[in-house]
Amino acid sequence: MNVKRIFFVFLTAVLGGIVGVYAFVLFVKPDQEIVAVERPVVPAARYASMGVAAPVGVPDFTVAAEKSVEAVVHVMTKANVSGNGYSQNNPFYDFFFGPRGGTMPDRSPVMGSGSGVIISEDGYIITNNHVIDNADEIEVILNDRRSYTATLVGTDPTTDIALLKIEEKGLVFLTYGSSDDLRIGEWVLAVGNPFNLTSTVTAGIVSAKSRSINILANRNQPMGIESFIQTDAAVNPGNSGGALVNTRGELIGINTAIASQTGSYAGYSFAVPVGIAQKVVADLMEFGEVQRAFIGVQIVGVTAEIAEQYDLDKVEGVYVSAVTVNGGADAAGVKEGDVIISIDDVKVNTNSELIEQVSQHRPGDKVHLVVKRGGKRKQFTVVLRNSYGSTDLVKEKEGISDLLGAELRKLTDQEKAKLGIDYGMKIVKLKTGKLKQSGVGEEFIILKANREPISSVKDLKNVIASTDGGLFITGVYPNGQVAYYAINLQD
Repeated sequence: MNVKRIFFVFLTAVLGGIVGVYAFVLFVKPDQEIVAVERPVVPAARYASMGVAAPVGVPDFTVAAEKSVEAVVHVMTKANVSGNGYSQNNPFYDFFFGPRGGTMPDRSPVMGSGSGVIISEDGYIITNNHVIDNADEIEVILNDRRSYTATLVGTDPTTDIALLKIEEKGLVFLTYGSSDDLRIGEWVLAVGNPFNLTSTVTAGIVSAKSRSINILANRNQPMGIESFIQTDAAVNPGNSGGALVNTRGELIGINTAIASQTGSYAGYSFAVPVGIAQKVVADLMEFGEVQRAFIGVQIVGVTAEIAEQYDLDKVEGVYVSAVTVNGGADAAGVKEGDVIISIDDVKVNTNSELIEQVSQHRPGDKVHLVVKRGGKRKQFTVVLRNSYGSTDLVKEKEGISDLLGAELRKLTDQEKAKLGIDYGMKIVKLKTGKLKQSGVGEEFIILKANREPISSVKDLKNVIASTDGGLFITGVYPNGQVAYYAINLQD
């Protein structure tokens, strides 16, 4: 009896539970949660030689590299150097340079190498001036190993750019990109021939723009234009003159220098922006020399100290510390104490940023300045001028004769032997001009200008282009009389 009762109670409880659960599910309908247990995925094995798709987000450099290596060339130079420009047992050498302390034997030809960039299908090539400086022979070797003797079209030591030409058609070349639009952090490739290793490609990012490192000033270029693109792409000796390209394979700079205490790459490299190089090349093609333009001001980048010193309301722009009398800025109404904020709508906060923008113009061009004066903004239109204070463009066959008032020619072998010198430019005709005003006489032989040897008209032009207005020449007359003269080019 008790067993039947216990069984009945148990059965009732079970049935009640089932009914309760059914009713709960039927009326409440709770959310269902499905838990998926992931199984570990074993990557498929593959041979190391098989291609692997690049991870998402990593830039693909292959197209830019393929375009660039065919357009970047190896530049080999040879300079036939003997002594120091003066023959042995020459008393004039001691006068200018001090005692030699013995004889100076002739030296073997000096060999050099660098890189260059083809910029046209008919053989125009950009390189650095320091790659071909003083070279007597220039050889260009293409990526496919074809070799050519190159002609030097022109040079611009103030930007360290030179233009070469080889006689060939149908060459692969790089198109110009925009260095102004280049952004810090953007990926770039450096292509060149470091350590004579041809067609070498390295990658990095743009780490800074408008960088000045005073490398041109250290090469006796006080008017040098430095507004380098700084990258961390590996660049070594031999890369000079090579291409800096963006990921589209467009030329955005000419690799020029490295920051290093050892002579090899140490983390930073510098390239001339293509905006500067492109203008230099265009001038050399059209005029045979670079048309340098000037606003006519002396400037200082605004720092916290400068802002405090001159009671400026904000740290921005470049401070005008002086205005050239009768220069372009003076004529437009710019005054000492003004702060230049922008030029042609491009903001400028350092000297190099302002110089970079001006360097892309020629004398006679107009630029628009936004200037702060007394806390208020003013706008000025400045007509740029050349280093002589006019808006004229100077052609290759002009300039020196017109400016200095002299016709020059190289010395004959007999004249060199008579005076015991190896180079010099002789004044064969003197007319009204800077030389005559300074007391220079006819037949004077110019040996040095601002301490630079002068063996051609081009040498003299380069010195004048890099000076800030003063020219100091040393030389000798045919009778052996040594003389030197100071010439003011600004008057």
